Amino acid sequence: MVDKAANYEERIRRAEEIYNRRRNNIRTNDYATLNISGKKDIKLFKRMFIQIIICLAIYFGVYIIQNNNYIFSESFISKTKEILSYDINVSNLTEGVLQYINNIKDVQSMIPEQYREKDEIKIDSTLNNQALLLIEEPLYTNEASSLSQVEEDAKFIKENYSLIKPVEGVVSSGFGSRNPTTPTVPKYHTGIDIANVIGTKIIAAMEGEVTQVSSTGAYGNHLRIKNGEIVTLYAHCSKIYVKEGDKISQGQEIAEVGDTGNVTGPHLHFEIRRNNEFVDPAYVIDFE
Repeated sequence: MVDKAANYEERIRRAEEIYNRRRNNIRTNDYATLNISGKKDIKLFKRMFIQIIICLAIYFGVYIIQNNNYIFSESFISKTKEILSYDINVSNLTEGVLQYINNIKDVQSMIPEQYREKDEIKIDSTLNNQALLLIEEPLYTNEASSLSQVEEDAKFIKENYSLIKPVEGVVSSGFGSRNPTTPTVPKYHTGIDIANVIGTKIIAAMEGEVTQVSSTGAYGNHLRIKNGEIVTLYAHCSKIYVKEGDKISQGQEIAEVGDTGNVTGPHLHFEIRRNNEFVDPAYVIDFE
């Protein structure tokens, strides 16, 4: 009986020790938690205090700049006041930029895809009036800007020179793009072809100096006459009457129609150039 009682008391004692130990641990944890919370509050207070100090420093710095004429110049002070007086609404500014971008996208979306090539914008009937104004205004500011380079050069020649038809005959090929049936004939024609029988007299379309007489190349027998910025060329001749360096008067006989060089029949290939740029002779001379 004594042994059983001793064992029972021993078990009670151990249970009490465990209970007390657990209770002490709970109190220790609570105390630690309180300490941690206190540390956090102290850190937050320090941050707020530092921010207040920084704001006060900035304020006093600006105040000193605005009210101290001895350290800073008047122009520097006035510029600082001007910058500080700006009232910038970031929200409105952002909204304006986004609206501008959306307007550009709306106008671009109204232009058909097939018309968005190179520098040309063709107007489609589906575009509204506002889009038409936005597209047309930068392209056609005046009459001169609507002319092509060939038309500009032709206008200059007609205003400053007087050219006549170099030979009688039928115009067999005009200036510009064409669809030749013969592979040797170029697709882009740099002059005008006037067909006639071999030996028909060719006259000078304008006065000037003969700068070239040659029989080589696709032009065959050909010559050039220059007057200022303008050059006239006469190609595929059967005979040439002049030589390089000759001074030529307008209407003077200079050659005969032929079929030399790259041709499909007898004719005169006649060119007009301004500063080595090709000009459509039909814009300058009446060939009818």
